[in-house]
Amino acid sequence: MTYWTTLDSPLGPLLLTADLDGTLTSLSMPGQKGGRTVQDGWRSDPGPFREAERQLAAYFVGDLKEFRLPLRAEGTAFRERVWAALDSVPYGATTTYGEIAARIGASRAAVRAVGGAIGANPLLVLRPCHRVIGADGSLTGYAGGLERKVELLGLEGAL
Repeated sequence: MTYWTTLDSPLGPLLLTADLDGTLTSLSMPGQKGGRTVQDGWRSDPGPFREAERQLAAYFVGDLKEFRLPLRAEGTAFRERVWAALDSVPYGATTTYGEIAARIGASRAAVRAVGGAIGANPLLVLRPCHRVIGADGSLTGYAGGLERKVELLGLEGAL
């Protein structure tokens, strides 16, 4: 069973999904590359998302710097290592694809694969892939759209 709800945000409506235990499994945005859409058989229920709604609201007004929510994303072992490395990038900071590769013990040649894993992150905002930038400091792609990446980094004071 997958539960879902939508929340209003400064980025537009957010689609959140959770499993039977209430663990968040995705946060998607309209127009997101690879974002989830509501499927037949999913149950619309805001109940499992009350704490996520509270924390996201606090984040968007600048009162929350670190999410403390149960998250579960399924991917290859490589993707899961990359996603775990994203969790260590602090609020207001940025890192590069090469630095993420180094954190997980991957070679410089793996930077493109790291980028692919970051682009497949199913928990936008909550797992801060928006904090990853190019080695030259450029604001490279973001599955939720570059304008949203700019908005998130601006909110965090990282621009």
